[in-house]
Amino acid sequence: MIIGEERRIEWNDFVARSLYGDVLQCWEWGELKARTGWQPLPVAVAEGDQIVATCLLLKRPAPVVGGCLLYAPRGPIVDFNAESAWPHLLAEMREVAVAHRAMALKIDPAIPAERTEVVAALEQAGFRARHQGGDFGGVQPRYVMKVDISGDLDELIASFKPKTRYNIRLAERRGVEVPEECRRHDLPAFYELLKTTAERDGFVVRDISYFYDIWDLIIEPGLGRLFLAQVADELVAGTIAFILGHQAWYVYGASSNRHRNLMPNYLLQWRMMQWAKQQGCTVFDMRGVAREINGEAQGSTAGLNRFKRGFAAQYVEYIGDWDLILRPGAYRLFDWAQPITQRLGKLKSRLRRSRIPAKSNR
Repeated sequence: MIIGEERRIEWNDFVARSLYGDVLQCWEWGELKARTGWQPLPVAVAEGDQIVATCLLLKRPAPVVGGCLLYAPRGPIVDFNAESAWPHLLAEMREVAVAHRAMALKIDPAIPAERTEVVAALEQAGFRARHQGGDFGGVQPRYVMKVDISGDLDELIASFKPKTRYNIRLAERRGVEVPEECRRHDLPAFYELLKTTAERDGFVVRDISYFYDIWDLIIEPGLGRLFLAQVADELVAGTIAFILGHQAWYVYGASSNRHRNLMPNYLLQWRMMQWAKQQGCTVFDMRGVAREINGEAQGSTAGLNRFKRGFAAQYVEYIGDWDLILRPGAYRLFDWAQPITQRLGKLKSRLRRSRIPAKSNR
């Protein structure tokens, strides 16, 4: 069944408690994506009055081929070993997909690759593995690094590599400061840093309106925080972290081309972990890294692995993206056209940002 707003708290509590729950499956994430052209469809299975499985489906029209695509970022949230939860949730998801004329249903749950019984359950249900390109291996990163922050802070920082501890202390000694609180009016400054980072590293950033939406729908309700690092009165780096239940996620990072030798990014990671512990988290997810084979990072983003391992982060590979194809002809046409559409979208985004100054508010 698709559930309504009145069960928002119950939904979030279930996702937060789940072993492989993720903030991208919380109610507020659906509200955020609704402002970017997606329609959230929160599907749940209940036993009596208690929710036992959920899947936040996001619907996006597919104008060229007709119908839509349904995508569950980091979903579904279900115990695949439970006798009835997964079959019932799958039936509900199929029913919604048919009702909305979906060509396919895409999922990418935050389940480690070693859970081979989950892979078998998906294959039996008709899903097929979708091997994505790119450095991170999926729509959401397939390869991530996580830090166990369950111990006390002294134990945590002692577990870091010596060079990482040195760089954190160097930043503190050289006057890098991270204010205790940031406000909504700090977003334009963060966004300028993000644009600088995008130009330096060759990626495209969303319009600033998206970050105001993140503030209003994620940060303001207590599901995230903006962190900024400054030297004297000059802003030099910034991050955004999300939080849900026992986990926190490092989601966005930005830095100036100046004062990088003062290691502000190291101090920001430490401050985010300290904050996450204060909120009761036991896991800090540093998100995407390069794929590792036999412990060796592959490709152009291997430096991320080295940086994050310095914080005692452990490499985790998820089962990846899986598609349940419901309209094969439409899916093939969509699959063929998608890379072209994405390239055109990125080009339009670059042109728009080069011509239109960022607004300071929404």
